[in-house]
Amino acid sequence: MDCLAFYAMIGKRNLVKKLLGMNIFQTAIILFFVSTGVKRGAGIPILDKYEVLKHGVDPSGVVNPLPHVLMLTAIVVSVSITGVALAILQRIHREYGTLEEDEILEKISK
Repeated sequence: MDCLAFYAMIGKRNLVKKLLGMNIFQTAIILFFVSTGVKRGAGIPILDKYEVLKHGVDPSGVVNPLPHVLMLTAIVVSVSITGVALAILQRIHREYGTLEEDEILEKISK
């Protein structure tokens, strides 16, 4: 999935296709980080305070929620970046009449 996204970002000349490639790349990275936080047989990190004070916590029996929380933040940032990028692409299309990188560069250099 990362190779496809990298090709779309580098190899394509259409700015919308580049944006879609960036979104695929971001999604692949988010899935990777979420998969690193998975632990077979572990429970959710909601523990009884009194049991923890008496017996402590066995870290092998609890999933670390930090990677998942960070990826929720990354999803929000990704959606925000996509929205701003689409607004910029809309403005570029109004200004130059195209979203092809080569045509835009040609119109700028004139």
